[in-house]
Amino acid sequence: MRLLLLVLMMVFAGPALAQTATPSQVLDAAVNKVIRPAVAAFKTRASGLESAMGGLCAAPSEGALAIARQQFGLAAQAYGRIEFLRIGPLMEDNRADRLLFWPDRRGIGLRQVQAIIAEQDSGASEVTLLRQKSVAVQGFGALEYVLFGTDAEGLAAAGAEFRCRYGQAIAANISGIADQVAMGWYRYDGVASHLTRPVPDNADYRTETEALEALVGLVAHGIEGLRDTRINPFVAQGGEPAKPKQALFWRSGLTMAMIAADIEGMEALVAGSGMARAVGPDDAGLDNSIAFEFRNAHRAIGLVTLPVEQAVVDEKQAHALDYLIIVTQSLQTMIGEQLSAALELSVGFSSLDGD
Repeated sequence: MRLLLLVLMMVFAGPALAQTATPSQVLDAAVNKVIRPAVAAFKTRASGLESAMGGLCAAPSEGALAIARQQFGLAAQAYGRIEFLRIGPLMEDNRADRLLFWPDRRGIGLRQVQAIIAEQDSGASEVTLLRQKSVAVQGFGALEYVLFGTDAEGLAAAGAEFRCRYGQAIAANISGIADQVAMGWYRYDGVASHLTRPVPDNADYRTETEALEALVGLVAHGIEGLRDTRINPFVAQGGEPAKPKQALFWRSGLTMAMIAADIEGMEALVAGSGMARAVGPDDAGLDNSIAFEFRNAHRAIGLVTLPVEQAVVDEKQAHALDYLIIVTQSLQTMIGEQLSAALELSVGFSSLDGD
């Protein structure tokens, strides 16, 4: 059935196949139509989170806590759409790890966060001091525990002032990093201009081929990382039982929303840049094939509607998670190997195995 759908998609995809893109157009669209708007959106959501935490600490209530939790989800998902952009501003000053320290399989970050709250460490309630602490205690993972972890309901009333101030400092730190990431992508002679106007004198991207290789690699590595660090660790595999508490954001119920945001971000870069339309006639169907597989990923995610600890033991939803793993493997092959080959880029690279 899946093969039949793929064939039908190819047959009726004539108008789309007629569209092509040059490397220059791909690079310009990637930066100006996809990446810059996405980092600007993250900056806006992070600012909303900072404001919501400020409101909660100033006047604790059930409503203020609900707003803070909602803004946490919006900001985290906005970050999910750009977290695969591991070049330029996000990779400077440990920003990616400071925003989200993950995976944390030994629970090191969790223990540090719990200790800060238990000891009321004043060095964590001021953003300037918080930035000097472990990356594990100053980003989304730490804030999720503050807002959704043990005794978090106390934030809705007086008596949890330190916990709230710590959360407020984390939110301010996230907002500050979001500002820096956005400014980095708009900076004159920064990564954006190097990607869109590669020249031999650049230290990073000297040719359009190198710039395209970076963009395609971001998606291929992003898909690989999503599967290996966000899905595989908590689903049942190889006779091993499911481990739902190994899932990112299981406390807040945002595990699948975050996975969806990751997929959306990478899909937007592929579709919006037209990178899969910058190929020769023999590979003209690749763009539609990749789009088709992204839609399969969304369908699988949409089937997982229960909290993750229930989804992994529900036959239908556990099957959807297994299928999502297969789809991400297919997407990685299509983008990291087939598209790379079609664009005459380096193939077979992996950011996670050190190659």
